[in-house]
Amino acid sequence: MKRLTMKSEKGARRLMALALAGALLGAGVAAPVQAEKAGGVLKTLFGGEKEKAVTAENMKAPTLEAGFADLAEKVMPAVVSIEVEVDPGMMRKGRRLFRKFGGDLDKLPPELRRFFKDFMDQFGGMKRFGIPEQPMPRFRGRAVGSGFFISSDGYVVTNHHVVSKAAKIWVKTADGKRYRARLLGSDKKTDLALLKVDAKGKSFHYVQFAEKEPRVGEWVIAVGNPFGFGGTVTAGIVSAKGRYIGAGPYDDFLQIDAAINRGNSGGPTFNMKGRVVGVNTAIFSPTGGSVGIGFAIPARVARKIVRELKEKGHVVRGWLGVQIQAVDKEMAEGLGLDEPHGAIVVKVTPGSPAEKGGLKTGDVILEVNGRKVKNPRHLAMMVADINPDVVAKVAILRDGRRQTLDVKIGRMPSDEEIARTFGKGGPAAVSPAELGLSLRPAENGEGVVIAEVDPASRAAEKGLRSGDVILEVAGEKVNSPSDFGKAIARAREKGRKAVLLLVRSRNGDQRFVALPLKK
Repeated sequence: MKRLTMKSEKGARRLMALALAGALLGAGVAAPVQAEKAGGVLKTLFGGEKEKAVTAENMKAPTLEAGFADLAEKVMPAVVSIEVEVDPGMMRKGRRLFRKFGGDLDKLPPELRRFFKDFMDQFGGMKRFGIPEQPMPRFRGRAVGSGFFISSDGYVVTNHHVVSKAAKIWVKTADGKRYRARLLGSDKKTDLALLKVDAKGKSFHYVQFAEKEPRVGEWVIAVGNPFGFGGTVTAGIVSAKGRYIGAGPYDDFLQIDAAINRGNSGGPTFNMKGRVVGVNTAIFSPTGGSVGIGFAIPARVARKIVRELKEKGHVVRGWLGVQIQAVDKEMAEGLGLDEPHGAIVVKVTPGSPAEKGGLKTGDVILEVNGRKVKNPRHLAMMVADINPDVVAKVAILRDGRRQTLDVKIGRMPSDEEIARTFGKGGPAAVSPAELGLSLRPAENGEGVVIAEVDPASRAAEKGLRSGDVILEVAGEKVNSPSDFGKAIARAREKGRKAVLLLVRSRNGDQRFVALPLKK
């Protein structure tokens, strides 16, 4: 389960951090996700006959006497426990780092610190239950999460982070039977994965994604495998929609107050008709347990991603090729806009669809195919949803005049392809991955955001974490991963053995961090 943690520093500062579930390395537990709109698509998309799907269409609203029992009884057979045997290489890395830091959890990189705390809670370190401390046992290399069948012939949806480090995967059904599963594909950016259970002659109970989005205040239940205890049901309401929590570039979460805990990752949230409205993915918590703030990927998102994983094994997204920032109130007034909206182009990537379509630095992108652009994040999601090679109508504001450009959308390059472009127009640039970092542009165009940190890197040792923003490299301002790579390359050309980064942490503090450079 992904967890958003909150700490208090002397009663004033609050720090919110997104941490990966115990599925990272081993004996841990994982977290929840979302879906899309298209009535009746599941019959042809995932196989199986629609009338055999688990449903509760004719159920009445829960009463004080009956509660959610009838609904839970209908849907629970389709919800499964995901058991993962973690890649032995990851286990060796975990043991090496634990020894290196002498067992001091506070010195571990954030991603590993969470895992070890989960691990020791399970196998030692359980004083709060009256159990004495025990020597830490050897890693068993196991993790648990949740998932659910979306077809009678064995397709299972879960979270990417539940299975991303898996060497072997098992699915355990509500009747206690255990099946081997294979990973058909996963999408890190939305944290979704699709598994397949091959069991000849076996027809599984399954559920369908909801065709309509839930309303705020609507009753929902979450079903999953919290802390590895087995099938568990919790109830609540949809608290909010469209939440951005910094988990990825396409955040658009449902917020629910049904109790979600570690191990619920990948499990479904149901409406009162027994349809999946979201895939449970993350929580916001100061303790690691539920405080009534959980996040789920909406069905409208999950449906599209799962369809592509089934058909292609990966997700193809549209790409424009611009660096953008938000239009604030002052900018809107200066541009003559009635209200702050849209995204202003800071930089156009050479050879990109944006350049070929005529976009220029300073243009304000107002609409795409007639849909109003709210902000840079909204634009990124809109473009990603457009298929490559489709010509999009992009409405812009240039020199005070509104005009429309025809832009042929491209295919979003992979991280490796982006890294290979760093060297154009300057010294042979360095990929952030060489320093143990994965970067993305900041929404406001100021600096680059650390998306991930390799737990075995010097960057992790120095305390860099996902969500931190790198503002300068060796005294040079950086506003894109390309700027970062070129600045590192220039420092290396000057013979520097280390490079100084100006970093702003998620709580607003700024500090310098020195990272060694390889020869």
